Amino acid sequence: MYINCHSFHSLRYGTLSVEELVQKAKTLGIQELVLTDINTVTAIYDFKKQCDTAGIRPIAGVEIRKDNKLLYIAIAREFSGIGEVNRMITAHNCDGAELTETAPDFENVFVVYPLQNMPTVLKDNEYIGIREEELNSLIRPELKKHLHRMVILQPVTFSSQKEYNLHLILRAIDKNTLLSMLSEQDTCRKSEYLKPERELMEEFQYYPEIIENTRKLLAACSFEFDFEKVRNRQSYTRSRTSDLKMLTRLAYLGLKKRYGHDYEEARKRVERELEVINTLNFCSYFLITWDIVRYSNRMGLMHVGRGSGANSIVSYCLGITDICPLELDLYFERFLNLNRNSPPDFDIDWSWQNRDTILEYIFKRYGKEHVAFCGTNVQFKYKSIFREVGKVFGLPKEELDGLANQSVENHDRNSVVKHVHRYGAMMEKFPNQRSMHACGILISEDPITNFTALEMPPKGFPIAQFDMDVAEDIGLEKFDILSQRGLGTINDTVAFIEKTKGITVDIRNTALSKNEAKANEYLAIGKTIGCFYIESPAMRGLLRRLKCSDYRTLVAASSIIRPGVAQSGMMREYIFRHNHPDRFEYFHPVFEDNLKETYGIMVYQEDVIKIAQYFGGVSLADADILRRAMSGKERSIKKVQEVKTNFFKKCQEQGHSEALTREAFRQIESFAGYSFCKAHSASYATESYQSLYLKVYYPLEFMVSVINNQGGFYRTEVYIHEARMSGAGIQVPCVNNSEFLATLKGNEIYLGFMLMERLETKIAHRIVEERERNGTYRSLEDFIRRIPAGIETIQTLIFIGAFRFTGKPKNELLVEARMLLVNFRPENRGLMLIEEPVQPYRLPELKREPFEDAFDEIEIIGFPVSCSPFDLLQTSYRGSVFVRDLPRFHKRQVKMLAYLISRKHVPTKKGAMFFGTWIDVNGEYFDTTHFPDSLKEYDFQGGGCYLLLGTVEVDYHFPTVTIHKMAKLPMIPDPRYAYAQEKEYDIYQKIREDVSMTSRKPYPQAQEINLPRYRINR
Repeated sequence: MYINCHSFHSLRYGTLSVEELVQKAKTLGIQELVLTDINTVTAIYDFKKQCDTAGIRPIAGVEIRKDNKLLYIAIAREFSGIGEVNRMITAHNCDGAELTETAPDFENVFVVYPLQNMPTVLKDNEYIGIREEELNSLIRPELKKHLHRMVILQPVTFSSQKEYNLHLILRAIDKNTLLSMLSEQDTCRKSEYLKPERELMEEFQYYPEIIENTRKLLAACSFEFDFEKVRNRQSYTRSRTSDLKMLTRLAYLGLKKRYGHDYEEARKRVERELEVINTLNFCSYFLITWDIVRYSNRMGLMHVGRGSGANSIVSYCLGITDICPLELDLYFERFLNLNRNSPPDFDIDWSWQNRDTILEYIFKRYGKEHVAFCGTNVQFKYKSIFREVGKVFGLPKEELDGLANQSVENHDRNSVVKHVHRYGAMMEKFPNQRSMHACGILISEDPITNFTALEMPPKGFPIAQFDMDVAEDIGLEKFDILSQRGLGTINDTVAFIEKTKGITVDIRNTALSKNEAKANEYLAIGKTIGCFYIESPAMRGLLRRLKCSDYRTLVAASSIIRPGVAQSGMMREYIFRHNHPDRFEYFHPVFEDNLKETYGIMVYQEDVIKIAQYFGGVSLADADILRRAMSGKERSIKKVQEVKTNFFKKCQEQGHSEALTREAFRQIESFAGYSFCKAHSASYATESYQSLYLKVYYPLEFMVSVINNQGGFYRTEVYIHEARMSGAGIQVPCVNNSEFLATLKGNEIYLGFMLMERLETKIAHRIVEERERNGTYRSLEDFIRRIPAGIETIQTLIFIGAFRFTGKPKNELLVEARMLLVNFRPENRGLMLIEEPVQPYRLPELKREPFEDAFDEIEIIGFPVSCSPFDLLQTSYRGSVFVRDLPRFHKRQVKMLAYLISRKHVPTKKGAMFFGTWIDVNGEYFDTTHFPDSLKEYDFQGGGCYLLLGTVEVDYHFPTVTIHKMAKLPMIPDPRYAYAQEKEYDIYQKIREDVSMTSRKPYPQAQEINLPRYRINR
């Protein structure tokens, strides 16, 4: 009887999750249910599973609305009917087709119109829905004659008065209005709840024909769906057989290319993998990925194949990945095995500048009818909940900011805020909007609209209405097409080197990007600012603690920095054993035999497989099931309890004691799924090495590329500082030398116009294009004639020093610009046959203070270029200890003066603590620790220079300073406002710091880890 049920996937409308809807129906004894979310099929597959479990017959449909008006309800007679509705919605979302008042000619869809939108003529598959409150109107003759085509319409949107109020709040959020401003048309009726079927029958008891019509309609519908069927593209060529032939041929060609003629071990591995790939019907998946990579190579684009796909030697031979699984002892079973139900996926990265080129190829090559991005449900988050709910209750912006930015404990407890809390809590995990998955592409065998309607976000690539988990459930494998700035930096650097030096660097040559001597020296001292994945303070500190000086150690470092390994204490233990290999014993021979490379510590996800196999006697495939149970997802955490019993049973069969087994499982469990698979770490390490090689041998080209790719962990100022430390001269933007991006001329880096916040992008590009067409600008007047810029733009360019080639001071240029623009008419712009100069004039001498340029730079690009931040301090004191001295001051107190680069927040039981990164007056980096006690009195006061007092701690070659006291030092007043003293210090608000927040706990200390450093007897 319930042909119109909404879940909360009817965004900002429904209040019930699919699970809640089905469970409430089960409680009421309801035996069949139709899910009809508004203009979406997002939840139908979850609905199907939930109903099957609950013993309810599911039926799928969609409520079609236009501009908040209910047009009709489309109910699928069978599953193909969903495809018909999907194609109609897709045409509306992607092609702008109108949603008409009446339904199109569906073949396998029933249509139910509300009384308010009843057409004059009904087709055979069309009905009129009658609500309880509309029954009295049936006495009208024009309606009474349609009784034989009427069905019960009892919409379901909420289940209680409290949820009805939540519905009103959701509608107000959707309409961006106050609760009090909602109209009846904006909301559902108060009768739209799931009532017992008995009550519904009583309400319609005098209209048995309507009841019977409803039953017949429902009986004619079904929702059959095979979740076991694979729905991705079934073959790359014409058939599975020819796919296998092609994949085999490509694999053996790649085998010879990768290994030469001495490849017997590799050949056996290829044979074994091909057998598994074919058995599981993944030949087409490999070939499609190969095809995408082949196109990328043909276009001269660089990619990185990473993730568990790098465990496959076939993917290595096909050129999808560049990690040799034999070299690093990588298990293919980690990627694919006969017991694996879920599809594998390749993670392939391209430069953020090139990814759209790859996406366009995929959509064109495989057909837009078969390709779409995975969708994702963006949920209401903590800040957005308080802001959105508070706004509909009419709270002013200041109070909304307070609610969003303060912890709940600090919120005001007035009646309105209590309502915000009450209904905000109900909205947690509610979907707020659908968005595009960051990287997941679906390629289907049948048209993808058979399974989902598509939406078109601003990015321009269609997205499915379900997420990656649903895609996996219904048999669609995703291809992860990712982008990152690190590859953009590498690409641009290689191009830069060829352009400026005429040198072609084959950066994929592993002789360059693995174990290069000078690069190893940089690694060991953490000189890696700007390098992909290894530039953060935590990573640089780890590299120094390990004295990392080779590729294998870097691979390990890339994994042990991950939250699971670090948080469990395994990172600290690894550092100890790496530095003291003679001060521990392997607690069991199996750990020594299989984890010697990592000192008996499970650093990689593959290590779980090794220990399960060789210590627990579990098969490789079952060991991967154990590994996946540690994946960190909620459903897998539950699985831990199931696999734990099996592991203990197997260990008992191996003859291991209870204590020994318990300790082995504790170590496995501590991973919680946050470590990398080894292949992933190896892929990251390879890219890190590539960027490091370029930094070592071509530092200026590299740093320019980092700046142009908008950096990584740090703000642009830090990378400019690093470039200066590498020997570059830094020049502010110049209209005759700069481009939109930063450029390198000799050893001089000219900053690009993109760094100027106030300069329009269009004007910035116009300046460069005009200069390239008609030559350099000869004067300010020449520039004004050729570039259609207003006085604000001209002033900004003058203040940054973009006209310094004229030799005139900024003050004089400002006066000149105003005089030129007063007398200059727009119709006179552009080059003229006869250029008449503006009448000459003489200006009085206008003096500027020495540091005015620095303050102009801070205002326009956020930091000084013409001097150091230290030069702007009121004090001439520069500290008594410098970074180079710190290793000699272990356990001693020091006083330092430093400029704040970044700080990282870490919560503790005693309050927030921070880790800081700074530079001293010599430009060298160091790190600090700030515990809650010291922060209570000596907290951070924003970006700038500080006087620090603390104790040096040298931890495995890496010095840090534990801060006891600190104070932000005053800087000189802004000389530009000598006559407006109230503004003399405003500019310092522009000086930034990088702040990152985390929810992790502090890493455990050595005494808290309890990892045995001795052998445990059987």
